[in-house]
Amino acid sequence: MFTITKEVYFCYGHRLMNHPGKCRHIHGHSVKAAITVKASRLDDQGMVCDFSDIKLLAQTYIDEHFDHNLLLYKDDPIIPLLQSAGEKYLALDQHPTAETLSKLLFKHFQTQGFDILKVALWETSSAYACYQEESMA
Repeated sequence: MFTITKEVYFCYGHRLMNHPGKCRHIHGHSVKAAITVKASRLDDQGMVCDFSDIKLLAQTYIDEHFDHNLLLYKDDPIIPLLQSAGEKYLALDQHPTAETLSKLLFKHFQTQGFDILKVALWETSSAYACYQEESMA
């Protein structure tokens, strides 16, 4: 199996409502996401796919949903205040953790026909979350 990985960078704010520590407060991250695509055979150009195809799809999705956005759990009590102030936010069905965001990116690539292996998302330079699906074998 062949794999390629493209890294993309973006920023977002979030809070984890029920977190016992300081992550329960609104804060931000400058993150790196590594998107890994696989193929059992190379295409006629000798590639899994073009790195620019991964970059374009990732950047389009990230710009629309995550980048410079406040990511919140759908039941966060701050949402009505943000709505009344006309502030940008994204309400998610799951808590806006690095694990959740890596899964959302993975699923988006999957729906676009990529044979995605995994997505890793670094919240800091020393901590990342990864999502990949279990093998059917």
